[in-house]
Amino acid sequence: MTASATGTATRICLHAPAPGWSIDADVVVVGSGVAGLTAALRCTAAGLRTVVVTKARLDDGSTRWAQGGIAAALGEGDTPQQHLDDTLVAGAGLCDESAVRALVTEGPDAVRRLIATGAHFDTSSTGDLQLTREGGHHRRRIVHAGGDATGAEVSRALVEAVRAAAVRTIEDALVLDLLTDAQGRTAGVTLHVMGEGQHDGVGAVRAPAVVLATGGMGQVFSATTNPSVATGDGVALALRAGAEVSDLEFVQFHPTVLFLGPGAAGQQPLISEAVRGEGAHLVDARGTRFMLGRHELAELAPRDIVAKAITRQMQLDGTDHMYLDARHFGAAMWETRFPAILAVCRSHGIDPVTEPIPVFPAAHHASGGVRTDLRGRTTVPGLYACGEVACSGVHGANRLASNSL
Repeated sequence: MTASATGTATRICLHAPAPGWSIDADVVVVGSGVAGLTAALRCTAAGLRTVVVTKARLDDGSTRWAQGGIAAALGEGDTPQQHLDDTLVAGAGLCDESAVRALVTEGPDAVRRLIATGAHFDTSSTGDLQLTREGGHHRRRIVHAGGDATGAEVSRALVEAVRAAAVRTIEDALVLDLLTDAQGRTAGVTLHVMGEGQHDGVGAVRAPAVVLATGGMGQVFSATTNPSVATGDGVALALRAGAEVSDLEFVQFHPTVLFLGPGAAGQQPLISEAVRGEGAHLVDARGTRFMLGRHELAELAPRDIVAKAITRQMQLDGTDHMYLDARHFGAAMWETRFPAILAVCRSHGIDPVTEPIPVFPAAHHASGGVRTDLRGRTTVPGLYACGEVACSGVHGANRLASNSL
């Protein structure tokens, strides 16, 4: 189906009506997680008319649910090369080393930019960043905020910065399809605004550049850590536009998700890998640590290895969950280091201070997505992708913990 737009042919979704209204921009950013809002701020700072479109509210994406933190070689004795080595091992030989090198060398400055933007990370009494350790890491290199509320703090800072910069935003809007001109170049997006505001119904934002930052696809699975907005629509849009995708089969399951019963579905509470990084143990119903001897890092092995081990042990024992035991932390540590997780567990009738936490693996992160180069360019001219919707080659077959934010 084609429609006329400013003198050139544009392609829109087969099932979508023609746009009833349109606005013009230089860049459309689709999504409002850390990737999308960072892209919007950088584009705005470069003088580009930028519009952010999100199908919920600005802070409703996956970012605010991230607990553990951000991986960057900021600690004493740590180096980008060591971070690269850990990432390549976790990726099971399928990472693009040039992409990983970009991540690990630019990561520390990216954290500093977040701090300059207004994000407040946990610090020691001397003012140094507190660092923790997670699965697959041989160093303590995870920066965190609010104990276990890193994503919420990063989201808060970026949303405030976007509003302070007066970036135009359209919330409660589902992007339907990519607009292209007669030469096949990006010309904007069609969208359906579902809320009440300046625009409603089907419209268009016309721009020569579109940045997909729509996050993951966890809601495809019956149990996931992803919020309800993570439905894979960015990948679907890219496919309809003719963009190449890669590694969609590599969906990472997080090993330790709070088990709420055999009938639980949809978004499930995450028990951050940082809990294991601080010394929690995975045990079976008898209290036996089953990761010992399975990997040199035991509970801190890469996520795919831990998730497989838990699944294997569940099959051997004929049960639907294992346990994470952190009773030795004591009440004070739980209350200061992991207050959000403590509150979530207690809201479901589980007290980690006095009993092990029932856990099981659930869908968590899409390592594949829309194929991009190191500048976020897809195979469709003018269409870019970043964050979880993109496949730059960083994650390979399995994302290293905290390499996402």
